[in-house]
Amino acid sequence: MAEGIRTHRLKFPLCEADARSLRAGDQVILDGEIVVTAGLPTHQRLLGCLEGREPMPMALQGASLLHIGSYSREEQGRFEVLYINPTTSTRFNPHMPRLIEGLGLHAVGGKGGLDAASAQAMARTGCVYLSFLGGGATLHTQAIREVLEVGWPDMLTHYRLVRLRVEGLGPATVGIDALGRSLYDEQTAAAQDRRAEIMAGLARARMTALPPG
Repeated sequence: MAEGIRTHRLKFPLCEADARSLRAGDQVILDGEIVVTAGLPTHQRLLGCLEGREPMPMALQGASLLHIGSYSREEQGRFEVLYINPTTSTRFNPHMPRLIEGLGLHAVGGKGGLDAASAQAMARTGCVYLSFLGGGATLHTQAIREVLEVGWPDMLTHYRLVRLRVEGLGPATVGIDALGRSLYDEQTAAAQDRRAEIMAGLARARMTALPPG
């Protein structure tokens, strides 16, 4: 373990106190219940629920809502998740501030981070963003213990809300903490600060590679 990195094994859905105790860069191993989906239509439909258009498909207040895609099948009335893998959270930026505050979420996650408006909502509710290993389907899937609940069976399986019981999922990195600190924003700023230096180095390399004359 790298020096200064803290690792926590926590029960989910994550409570506000645990969320507020985490700091950007911490590692988290998840045990308990998570709700996963990878669908834009799902997020739009959830916003409709908050606006009173239809009931929520399951209890989601205080849930740990993760942007994780799944490959599933239904056989003889049994819904089975064959594998899970994180999807890019930035696709959901327009929806997340309202969902975070409207559902009182304390943990969201996926890969790629969320924008400043989402980070501000997270700071208000006491919520963290967990970054999962992209392409780590085998590792993530091994943590599934049980499908507990499936919401909106009228949607494609990829878009449904699925509540899973997991054990030892992760480690995931706290990419945005409940203080609003974002590792994504810091990395972007650091890259911008070095842009001129990098571009100059590339220009020198090109000149060196050109044939004489």
